[in-house]
Parts: sequence; structure tokens; C-alpha cells
Amino acid sequence: MTWWHAFILAVIEGLTEFLPVSSTGHMIIASSLMGIGKLEFTKMFTVNIQFGAILSVLVLYRKRFFQSINFYHKLLVACLPALLIGFLLNNLIDQLLESVLVVAISLVIGGIILLFVDDWFKNDPTHTTPSTKQAFIIGLAQCVAMIPGVSRSAASIIGGLAQGISRKASAEFSFFLAIPTMLAAASYKFITDFLHLDVKDDLLMFNGPKIAAAFNQLTARDVQVLLFGNLVAFVVAMLAIKFFIGFLTKYGFKIFGYYRIVVGVLILVLLALGVNLEIV
Repeated sequence: MTWWHAFILAVIEGLTEFLPVSSTGHMIIASSLMGIGKLEFTKMFTVNIQFGAILSVLVLYRKRFFQSINFYHKLLVACLPALLIGFLLNNLIDQLLESVLVVAISLVIGGIILLFVDDWFKNDPTHTTPSTKQAFIIGLAQCVAMIPGVSRSAASIIGGLAQGISRKASAEFSFFLAIPTMLAAASYKFITDFLHLDVKDDLLMFNGPKIAAAFNQLTARDVQVLLFGNLVAFVVAMLAIKFFIGFLTKYGFKIFGYYRIVVGVLILVLLALGVNLEIV
């Protein structure tokens, strides 16, 4: 992976992580088009730079994280479904992540749904915080995004709207929910898929020599590229979040729906013409 590859993927992550267009889907497509999708480091990089996106939420909404314990209770309840299903279906999810076709179909279907979301929730409700029960249902909705191309942001925001929560509040809760969900998923993938460590036997039992050997495989350049990618993702994500909140409140979801459909159809056409976009 070159520095240019790292920059492009980090910009894509920052732009799309909190928009309802699927960051995972875009990075799968981009890495495939750049010919680096098969590299083990690429897969680890695309997961790792999510930490930069997470940090952008912590910085932008830092005051909100000094609320009551109830705030963290709701986040915990909301992220539990994704943690459980992600753990149980890890192998299946990894297989789906290898398919550009799955991404394209998900983009189109999700785009069609977004075209109608504004009509389904035409009267924007005024509830600004979810209850514990509503948080759990939003967490269940978020699990749909384990299918590449669905969009974690879109799934959780729609889950919030369906519970009678306003667009802005649903989007912000989606941002907050991304922190424990993405942190857990990114950490797990980094430990198991790149460092090849077993969480139970190596980390919990603290197998010092094996842990040290695993981290020693990271070269100085690897660390530099990862730090660079996280920095770019952090800056771009901050700008994207500020834009998205204002745009969503004023204009709704349709533009994102049209975008998803166009991108998804374009990929399907390329695949039909025999263009090799698959990662494996």
C-alpha cells in the first residue's frame, strides 16, 4: 500500500462512515479498483482507521460524554446486539465482505429504501433522547449493517426514526453508538485477523512472548501509514459530521438514496461487462 492509497482510503472512511452510504462498501470497492484489496495490510488498514473516525465523534461531542451514567447505559444496551451477532456470525460476515456483488446489491436496495424514508417519517418528531427500550431496538436495526453495503449509519438512524426520535437526535445517537460498536469490532479484527492472537488464550491469559512477537511484525512504515490514515480519517470525519447533521435536518435522505442507486447500478453494470472488481 502506497501513501496515496492510504490517503484515498482514509478520505473515503472519513466521508462515508457517518453518512448513510456505507463506508465498508466504498472501501471494498476502492481497494479493489486500486488493486490492493487482496493485501492483508489493506484489510487491517481499513478496519484500523475507524479509530480516527471514532475520535472525531469524541472531540465534536465531548460535552455530551459527561452526561449521566444513563447515557452510557443506553449505549451499552444498544451495542449488545451487534457485539453478540458479530461474534456468532463472524465467519459469514467475513465471507460477505469479500464480495463486491453483495455491496452493489445492498447499495441499490438501501438506496431505494432511502428514497421513501422522508415520506415514511414526514412529520419529524420532537423526541431528542431514546429510552432504554428504544436504544435496544436501534441496536437491533444496526445489525442489518453487517451486510456490506447496507450502512451502519442508515440502519441505526432509520431505527431511531421508527421509534419516534427526530432526525437530528437519531443521527447523533447513531454517531454515539458507533463508538462502542466500531471500537469493539475494529479491535477484535486487528487482534485476531492481523496480529493472529487469540483473545481468550493470548490476551486474557496474557501470553507475553506471543503478544510481543505479534506486535513486532508491525514495521515502522506500517505504524506511520496507520497513524497517517487515522489522522486523515479524523479530520475528514469531523467535516462530514458537521455537514451531515445540517443537511439531513434540512433536506432529508433522498439525495443519499439516489447516490447509492447510481453507484450500485454502475458496479453491477461493470460486473456484467466482465470487469473484475472482486477481491478474491
